[in-house]
Amino acid sequence: MLPASVSGYVNTMTPILRLTSTLVSGGGRVLGWVTRGLAAMRAPHKPLHPRGAVRAATITRRGDGAPSGVAWIDTPGKDTALVRVSRAVGLPTGWPDVQGLALRIAWAPDEAADLLFARTGLGRVTRFVLTPARENRPRPLTTLLPYRSPHGTLFLAALFEGEDSVRLLWARGFGAWTHWADLVLSSGGDGDLMISFDPVLHELPGLHVYDWVRRLREPAYRSARRHRSR
Repeated sequence: MLPASVSGYVNTMTPILRLTSTLVSGGGRVLGWVTRGLAAMRAPHKPLHPRGAVRAATITRRGDGAPSGVAWIDTPGKDTALVRVSRAVGLPTGWPDVQGLALRIAWAPDEAADLLFARTGLGRVTRFVLTPARENRPRPLTTLLPYRSPHGTLFLAALFEGEDSVRLLWARGFGAWTHWADLVLSSGGDGDLMISFDPVLHELPGLHVYDWVRRLREPAYRSARRHRSR
């Protein structure tokens, strides 16, 4: 049986998840159309995040905060990663765009998982709202869409503390953020920007993509994968 606090949280989030799920199928088709349109206009056929830099990084998991219920998050340790910092649509400099942060985490030998973050706020409402901006000044980013964990819905966030230092956070629904890891980026930025980050295909242990999130994201990712293969 779940603790009362967790059960209350699940009861609070259930109507939100049901409402969101009813909008997903149509939204997924729209995102797929947009992705195909962007790919058709770009020579390298990289419709999303065409501009940015990929860098090596290290993630240090603290293991000393409130437990999330995800063993990998709650256990101290160190992992290598690739990080892409980019503008989502790739609009010209000076145009409003959404900053994106992608992580590929080598969490075990021959095992890797992807996380995608987009610029939002960290408030109870703003954590769900994309925030386009002209400048590339570091701002908070979240996964925007939830993950299913052993103890319910979980959101992740990334908070830049400098150009090369990022705090990784987690929260349940509208709840407070817990600092669970530190991400340190290398000084270089010469990685392959064409690398494909896909959180639908590459999940972290204990963090699973909801079916409705998969339906929302998959058309756009499928279209992007098809255009990159040309």
